[in-house]
Amino acid sequence: MKTTPIPAEEVNRLKALRNLKILDTAPEKQFDEVSELASLICETPVALISLLDKNRQWFKSCIGFSTNETEREISFCNYTIKSDQEIFEISDARIDSRFKNNPLTFGEKPIIFYAGVALRDDNGFALGTLCVIDHKPKTLNNKQRKALAYLGNQVVQLFNIRLKNNILRESQKLLKEKNNQLKNFAGVVSHDMKMPLANMIVTIDILKSKYGKKIDEAGIEYLRNLKRSAFKLSDYISNILTHYESDSITDGNQIEVFEINTLIEDIVEMLDVTEDYELHYPKNVKLSTNRVALEQILLNLIGNCFKYNDKEKIIISVECYEDDGYYNFVVTDNGIGIPKEKQASIFNLFTTAADKDRRGSKGNGIGLSTVKKIIRNLGGDIKVESKVGIKTSFKFFIEKE
Repeated sequence: MKTTPIPAEEVNRLKALRNLKILDTAPEKQFDEVSELASLICETPVALISLLDKNRQWFKSCIGFSTNETEREISFCNYTIKSDQEIFEISDARIDSRFKNNPLTFGEKPIIFYAGVALRDDNGFALGTLCVIDHKPKTLNNKQRKALAYLGNQVVQLFNIRLKNNILRESQKLLKEKNNQLKNFAGVVSHDMKMPLANMIVTIDILKSKYGKKIDEAGIEYLRNLKRSAFKLSDYISNILTHYESDSITDGNQIEVFEINTLIEDIVEMLDVTEDYELHYPKNVKLSTNRVALEQILLNLIGNCFKYNDKEKIIISVECYEDDGYYNFVVTDNGIGIPKEKQASIFNLFTTAADKDRRGSKGNGIGLSTVKKIIRNLGGDIKVESKVGIKTSFKFFIEKE
């Protein structure tokens, strides 16, 4: 028996095979179906999807074959991957000088007939073969050869899908790692900055109390501005931390049964509203969902109804109803409204629709991004409808638990 030749550019070919991450993986239905179809079309008892490793050939799919790998040195497929023929075919291996002494041509089920098509990636590297085998002499007809070539193309497409999925998984893994690093960074920075800010605010109050009579009105105003800036920065840090912790709010089993109106009452109490307002509650609905997450959503949306409102009397309406599989909500106000050209971007991080709120403060563009993130984690979505100077409605839904 002649020594099996080594294909050119073997190092790069093996690297491409390794990148596929398919060697020694479990059988998969889509590969087995291609092999079985090749066996049926070519009328052979054996069909294989073979991958040529450094010293072995390993079978991703085996139809009618009892082992999942053989030595590469005695492999018929090793010839196929270096052949220029579309179909590498051996009608009778017993009389072919390359295979007549091959141990695979002997035994109870010898390889007598062989036909294989090389499985080449986009760079032209033959990673393996789709082959059919019989235990007696045989020749494929033209239709069978064409079908075998077409089926080989389908295996290559499965390889391409696998490669893209591998890249996607690696990207997702890297993105998750970066996101965790960012969360940790945001947590550390937020924690480390909150205490100095709190000390700054207390110090400002002490200065005003102890030295207020010695500071002129301009100086007092500087202290007021400094305190407002400190509170704004503290709020900004808190919102960033909430945004990056929003995934943990929706992780795990945090389901509670509660009434929507009780939740809204708690939210209004937390907001500690001083403005003249009228709030229309929904028809009371008993919910079974993540209360903490929904509280965070409505706290932001209802809070915005108060903040971004230029009317003497603020009017807010909250609707809640359920249908198959979902809870639906609508939060509407009579506020300043959102221009049409800004409605598509208000859920982006650090994007604001209004220059200033009711009290003259500029928003940080984190709240609505956090709201959308939580809603998406709860299996829902959110949209906005608004008319400038008249009203704004946020409509969202979440999955029932």
